[in-house]
Amino acid sequence: MNKEQEYFLTDYDIHLLIEGSHYRAWEKLGAHPAEVGGKKGTRFAVWAPNARDVSVIGDFNGWKAGTHFLKNRGDCGIWEGFIPGVDKGDLYKYTIVSNVKGYREDKADPYAFACEIRPQSSSMVWDLSGYEWGDQDWLAQRGRRHRADAAMAIYEVHLGSWMRNPEEGNRWLTYRELAPKLSEYVKEMGFTHVELLPVSEYPLDESWGYQTIGYFAPTSRFGTPQDFMYFIDVLHQSGIGVILDWVPAHFPKDAHGLGFFDGTHLYEHADPRKGEHRDWGTFIFNYGRREVSNFLLTNALFWLEIYHIDGLRVDAVASMLYLDYSREEGEWIPNEYGGRENLEAVAFLKRFNELVYERYPDVITVAEESTAWPMVSRPTYLGGLGFGFKWNMGWMHDTLLYLSKDPLYRKYHHNTLTFSLLYAFHENFILPFSHDEVVHGKGSMIGKMPGDDWQKFANLRLLYGYMYLHPGKKLLFMGDEIGQWAEWNHDSSLEWHLLQHDPHRGLQRWVQDLNNLLKEKRALFEQDFEPAGFAWIDCHDSQQSVLSFLRQGRNAEDVVVCACNFTPVPRYNYRLGVPLAGWWKEALNSDAPLYAGSGQGNMGGVPASPVASHGHYHSLNITLPPLGIVVFYPADEG
Repeated sequence: MNKEQEYFLTDYDIHLLIEGSHYRAWEKLGAHPAEVGGKKGTRFAVWAPNARDVSVIGDFNGWKAGTHFLKNRGDCGIWEGFIPGVDKGDLYKYTIVSNVKGYREDKADPYAFACEIRPQSSSMVWDLSGYEWGDQDWLAQRGRRHRADAAMAIYEVHLGSWMRNPEEGNRWLTYRELAPKLSEYVKEMGFTHVELLPVSEYPLDESWGYQTIGYFAPTSRFGTPQDFMYFIDVLHQSGIGVILDWVPAHFPKDAHGLGFFDGTHLYEHADPRKGEHRDWGTFIFNYGRREVSNFLLTNALFWLEIYHIDGLRVDAVASMLYLDYSREEGEWIPNEYGGRENLEAVAFLKRFNELVYERYPDVITVAEESTAWPMVSRPTYLGGLGFGFKWNMGWMHDTLLYLSKDPLYRKYHHNTLTFSLLYAFHENFILPFSHDEVVHGKGSMIGKMPGDDWQKFANLRLLYGYMYLHPGKKLLFMGDEIGQWAEWNHDSSLEWHLLQHDPHRGLQRWVQDLNNLLKEKRALFEQDFEPAGFAWIDCHDSQQSVLSFLRQGRNAEDVVVCACNFTPVPRYNYRLGVPLAGWWKEALNSDAPLYAGSGQGNMGGVPASPVASHGHYHSLNITLPPLGIVVFYPADEG
């Protein structure tokens, strides 16, 4: 056997891995079916620089260590070899005997393309070729869907609990079963994207995917890698983008995982003051180690390349940025300048965004970042982190805090709502009502609303209407759109049976109509991140708990006016200053009977009177329904 056949990784591959710039490392590390010397089998390669020896165990050799050793490529720490007869679907692990005395462990492959379903933990040899994609039209035009001036409404989904099969023991639906059902529903509801809670293989259902083991393997719970390709393909062909929740902030301590991989703290920091998240019981990646950052960067690019993913939402960014995140004094180590910023993580995040947008300029990156770190969604060449978008956690918290209060007392907290416009254009914000708001004893969205059942639904329609009219892209977690009473349970289906009741069906129709109006009116998305896209009509009417404002497109005639009444008292003859004369159509009214409201409103529209108000020469005399939101735009009468 010549050297070319003996070694799969070239010297150049080794150079790039050591340098930390091998951004297609998934093609060389891991397990790859191949033919060598006329024999079919599988090539294996793994990074374990502190190992004394590495062997492959699996169902092909009775799980007996020492039967198939890998060869050490030297100081680079790569072990590789070819095992004839091993084929797609075979299970395997690496038995690693460390130079550290007494350490021996069977490890899953960090680069495995597929894994056993829990509670088993082996990797699986797999070939990612063979799937014929049909999403060329989507890929050709998705860039315009991701512009800052495009409409974006995201439906956040946990695949294991969106819908199940009750006739077969409440089992999960497969990727191929979910594909037509989810794509049809999302399209009908008017959402532009789905965002999937992590699908990278994970051992514990209760972690919802946020404790990742198989970074390159879509979970086998719902099918094969090709099945997952089919799932994405169907969504794309339905005109729906797919954003993936990605977790580079931490990883679990399971014995078969990345932790203490070769008998040393290879992927994580050795010092627990930098290397452990005590709150989550997980390890923190050592972002300053080139091979580790390369592992994560190549993983991000892998999902974009192999699975045609349209965006990556990076989880727990705040925990990466701060060395003292959730730590008391003495439990963390300052950086080289004595500060609390994790400079290595900052450099990693900047490189991540630069790479993604350089190689896939038509996708998006999103930061879940809950602090006031500046310029998260600004380019790195301006000193930013380089993300395309950032979740607006402050807006989410303040808005829910306000809406949870009895309407009688809301007038004392008026500034809780208006505060968000002081910083609304500092970042490219997404307004999220995510899974985090309906778990861990927080209750459901409908359960957060005060009052009797009618008021709860009215408040929730008002909340969603305010969200859709507020500057920023939108994100709503599954089940929120139907007013599910129960807190989200990852282990059961959504309560779809609730849709037989008018209030739940009305809420769902309301969200559908909000999505449709969002996509129809450029004023609602074209200048989401520009101050020119928003103006208060009246933000001072705290006594009546009313907010009114307008949204503006780049064209002066693209304007939408909105008024919100946060009390159950109807407001009659309420005057709103508007910038244009003529007829103003009532585009949406959350109190309409169609949405299970009381039916108070403006008979489809009102004329602008030549009565000056709020700094405008014309004004509307309207009825503000109880706990309602009304939306108007200029149109021909009738």
